[in-house]
Amino acid sequence: MQIQNHRLLDARFVHSPNYNERPPGVAPELIVVHCISLPPGSFGGPQIEQLFQNCLCPNEHPYFAEVHQLKVSAHLLIRRDGELVQFVPFDKRAWHAGQSCHQGRDNCNDFSIGIELEGTEDSPYEIPQYQQLIRVIDTLRHYYPSLNPLQVVGHSDIAPDRKADPGPGFDWTILQQALGLS
Repeated sequence: MQIQNHRLLDARFVHSPNYNERPPGVAPELIVVHCISLPPGSFGGPQIEQLFQNCLCPNEHPYFAEVHQLKVSAHLLIRRDGELVQFVPFDKRAWHAGQSCHQGRDNCNDFSIGIELEGTEDSPYEIPQYQQLIRVIDTLRHYYPSLNPLQVVGHSDIAPDRKADPGPGFDWTILQQALGLS
């Protein structure tokens, strides 16, 4: 995998307007793993991309009426089959973590890269997703020296009172062994 102009060349790029500049002098230091499915529990449709592009139709599903006005994004989405979709260049601040704190430092969007896995908190993730996640993280840690030492957390780790993703369906052991994390 290669990164050029802060974009992963192996990913399909879909522009999200939901980002802004990182604070001056701040580079990515943390990777945050999330999960998403729209509608909840459904996989493979265009709705995640529509949400991140602010064009999710509120009339298509009752849940969409609740979330269509959210201004959210992530840097990457890894679909169930391993397809990579990038929404925000890595040098920009994607809006994925919300109110968050890591090791006493608030506003994790400022210094993190957000990676969404298509899935739910309580269902197992697919092997191609783990394979791509490992490849992506390995590429990011080599391209961005600020990510070393490597820190990878779940959304639940930085917003424990609000979020539970990626949830018990995510096998951290696979990631830890592949990347040499403790």
